[in-house]
Amino acid sequence: MSPADAAGERFPGSWRTNPASSVPLFEQLRLYVIERADNGTLAPGTRLPAVRSLAGELGVAPHTVARAYKELEAAGVVVTKGRNGTVVCARDAAWSSLSAAAAEFVAAAKAQGASFVEAVQLLAAAYDRQ
Repeated sequence: MSPADAAGERFPGSWRTNPASSVPLFEQLRLYVIERADNGTLAPGTRLPAVRSLAGELGVAPHTVARAYKELEAAGVVVTKGRNGTVVCARDAAWSSLSAAAAEFVAAAKAQGASFVEAVQLLAAAYDRQ
């Protein structure tokens, strides 16, 4: 499968990193890929662009894309097949449910004016209490 998503748009489409954000660039890309994989616009088997190609398109250093891909692979979102590229893995229903809950938390945190760091601190505190 090519780097086109379920809507037929080539990944990453018009999406770009936000250099003004407090969220590191690799993390912005990592979160974007997870969101697209979870909502089905990056279907399992979709091949992501090569590191250098995507870095050039996004205007970031290749290391930024490589780190995002490495962390996505560690999380089981993608698998790297050497010269055959990086491919989106199938996600299970439990993961999708957890992703939906996280999206709700993010929406609530943003609505209350919490920064990314504050939201993560709240999440970590809640996780530790369980």
